Parts: sequence; structure tokens; C-alpha cells
Amino acid sequence: MRFDKAFLPAGGYWSTPFSKWGGSFASLHPLKFAAEVARTALADRQVDPKELAELVVGWTIPSPNCFYAAPWVAGMIGAEGLTGAIVSQACATSAAALAHAAGKLECNDNEATLVLLADKTSNGPHLVYPNPLAPGSKPDAEDWVWDSFSRDPWAKNSMLETAENVAREAGITRAQQDALTLHRHHQYQRAKDEGFYKRYMITPVEVNPSGRRVVATVEYDEGVFPTSAEGLAKLRPAMGEAGTVTFGSQTHPADGNAGLLVCSRERAAAWSRDGDPIQLLSYAQARVEKGYMAKAVVPAAKRALAEAGLGIGDMAVIKTHNPFAVNDLYFAKHMEIDAESFNNFGSSLIFGHPQGPTGARLIAEGIEEARMLGGGHVLFAGCAAGDTAAAVVLKV
Repeated sequence: MRFDKAFLPAGGYWSTPFSKWGGSFASLHPLKFAAEVARTALADRQVDPKELAELVVGWTIPSPNCFYAAPWVAGMIGAEGLTGAIVSQACATSAAALAHAAGKLECNDNEATLVLLADKTSNGPHLVYPNPLAPGSKPDAEDWVWDSFSRDPWAKNSMLETAENVAREAGITRAQQDALTLHRHHQYQRAKDEGFYKRYMITPVEVNPSGRRVVATVEYDEGVFPTSAEGLAKLRPAMGEAGTVTFGSQTHPADGNAGLLVCSRERAAAWSRDGDPIQLLSYAQARVEKGYMAKAVVPAAKRALAEAGLGIGDMAVIKTHNPFAVNDLYFAKHMEIDAESFNNFGSSLIFGHPQGPTGARLIAEGIEEARMLGGGHVLFAGCAAGDTAAAVVLKV
């Protein structure tokens, strides 16, 4: 899908820190939390919520009252007249929600949409489904987060198994995964040391679940642990001795939210801070064979690049959602680039994965890295459940 009319204001995007499963954000309602952060972000950017024409909310994990997500969140941010869609496409939710908003601009439907992404893997719902045909009408049950990680109902395997399948087929070794994981950690640590995240991150975040007392203040990502070659080597494979993926070379579930303003060129120019608007050029998605999720990032990226009329060599910045180090090793091999040449300021492999907001944070990071370079094209690509992936290309 090619876009001509969709722009983001310079600085018109944000993310909270990401907090590990069971961490400081575990007690917060994800939509209330996202609305609170969005109010702050919009005020800091001098954007009146009443100037927005639509709100798109992306989530992948149900929370109380999420049926009313868009109109409820709109009310909480001070834009009572807004409504819009709920977008949920597993780990591709950010890219899909961004494309949805851009499509409205292409159709001249509105001039400004706020895209909010909010998820909490902590305390995910335990669902009960009526089953009158079961013995004693015993209901069926599902643990939304854990069961989704553990079993794809179509491919009949876990997400971890998809990484092992790709590693085995592509000849990706444990040593290669550990080496890249350590490099990604160094990239992340460099960004932290240089204060890169202050360019887009809403921080510190005061955790106040009751509305009466602050119980924690989150300055930065929670769940990132010291990493060394020796420490990685000591970890056992997550799927038994024949495996190659460890808990060090895969991401961790997390909580957090992010936001993006998607506007006409004129509105984006008016709302831009210290720079020109960013143009969204293209969006694409792809699906590969059962049980090979990490492979899908390659065809998605190639399609998005083709829609934009560009090649991988035209990219100033490449950001990937990489739940496994396997993803980036496969991507680098098939895109014919060096695996150490992208994700220069961190990736979800290291800072965690709240699912819906992950892509939006990476897009914000990619834009800011390109701005530091003086401009250029940005590719974001990442896999998603069901052996799928999505990608977008932007011009900074």
C-alpha cells in the first residue's frame, strides 16, 4: 500500500518505558494508563485534543471495558466528540493501526488522527467460555497471554518453536544468536548512556493505580538485565538440549503504551517540533508457511520497500521487532545486509515486548535516529503471530 498524503509531525510520537511482566505497571489499567500518558504528550506538544478528527486504539490483550476503547479513551483525553476503530493484529498492531489512519487521510476522510497503542501482558485475563455440550456443562477456559504464546491453533506450535524451526532450516547456530544478542545489548546500552530515549520517551512515569498515592516512579525500562558473553553461554536452551534459543536470546513480555499523530502535510507542519514533518510512504504485510514466523519479516519488508519504490540500500535506518535473535540473523542474510548494522539504538529483543505498542516505539526510535543523521528513509519491519509480519517505510 502506497501513501501520498499521510504525515507525522516531527516529535508527534511517544512511548512510555516498558516494564517487565509483573513489574511497576502491572497494577495499571492499560487504557486508562495510555489516556493519561496521551494527555501529557499532547499538552507537551501543544496539540488540542479537540482538533483531532479520529482516534484509533490498538490493543492485543483484553482489559475491563475495552469494548468501548476508542470513545472511552477519547473522553479521557478531553476529546469527547471523537470515536474510531479498535485495531488488533498481534505484534503487527502498531503498523496496522498506522496504516488504517493513513488510509483515512488518503481518502480525504480527515486531517488528523491519534493512534494509541496500549497493552499489558501482566495479569492477562483468564477467560471462561460456555460449553453446554461438555460433561456437566463444564466451561472451556483460556489463559489469554500464556496460551497465545504457547500454541498457534493453526500451526499447532508455540512461538518459540517457530524460532527453532527457522534456526534449523537456515543453519543459524546458538553461537550466532548469543553473539548478536550481546551486540543488541551493547546498542541498547549505548542509547541509554547517550540519553537517546529522552528524544521520544515520556519519563519519569508515576505509578498511581488508586489515584490517591504514587507507589512507584519508573525512570526507564524495567526488565533489562546485565548481559555478557559468559552469562549467555551459561543459559540452557529453552526447548531442551537440542534447541538453540535461550531465555537470553529472546525477548520478555512487558507492559507499556505508545502514541502517534497521523496528519495531513499542513497539520503535521503546524504541529511539528524542531523539524519538518515525516512522510509515511508505504505499508505491507506478509505470511509464510506454518511454523516459520521469523521468515515473514523478509517478504513484508521487501513488499513495503517495493511499494515505496526503494531498496534496502536506500534506508538510512532499519528497525526490527525481533522477539528472537534468530529473526535478525535470518533478515540480515536474506536482505543481504550486516546483522550488526541495524537496530543501532536498541530493539525489542532487549527492552521487552508489550505487543501492541512495540512497533510504535520502534518507529519513533527509527524516526529520531534518522533526524540525528540529518534525514533519510526509515524501514520498520517485524513479525507477528500466525507466521505473519508487517512493515512500513517512512521519509524523514
